[in-house]
Amino acid sequence: MSEKPLNIAVIVGSVREGRIAPVVANWLVRQAERRDDVAIDLIDLVEARLPGELKGHFGGDRPAEVTALRPRLAAADAFVVVVPEYNRGYPGALKTMIDTYHAEWQAKPVGFVCYGGMSSGLRAVEQLRLVFAELHAVTVRDSVAFQSPWTMFDADGNWPADPSGCDAAAKTMLDELVWYARALRDAKTVRPYAS
Repeated sequence: MSEKPLNIAVIVGSVREGRIAPVVANWLVRQAERRDDVAIDLIDLVEARLPGELKGHFGGDRPAEVTALRPRLAAADAFVVVVPEYNRGYPGALKTMIDTYHAEWQAKPVGFVCYGGMSSGLRAVEQLRLVFAELHAVTVRDSVAFQSPWTMFDADGNWPADPSGCDAAAKTMLDELVWYARALRDAKTVRPYAS
């Protein structure tokens, strides 16, 4: 008996001009598409065109872009955030996006693909773990981390020159994400999550 694939929203967390985030995100999507237990929804914050500040957060009308993204996040069983590390932290646009929603994150797992200089983006991930915990999301232990990814991908900007290590890391992270997503989805059918 095969189960319905889990919906995983992959969030491209950088809006900076010249970013490599879409290349890294597309690599992850290719990894995920090798599996038959997930379906991917790629959410690029540049394309989502969310406002740069929280509008309607405490009542009033929310911008159409915010309303349009809500069902995609709500439909996700799990999330993978592709995040760079900028100045020992994560991008402000990502924080605004995360804070714009609430119930959409609850009782769902979050995995990370990060990148940066010497720390490979891991300092940004550690900060995001605290943010997602406050939103009642569960972060998985293992992440995929790229040090200087702009030197790792081939001339077409698609695949790492030596994919063995990062392919294995992606499989480990996705395996954990799928386990938690299934467990939490099943648990919520028995007892709805209440925060």
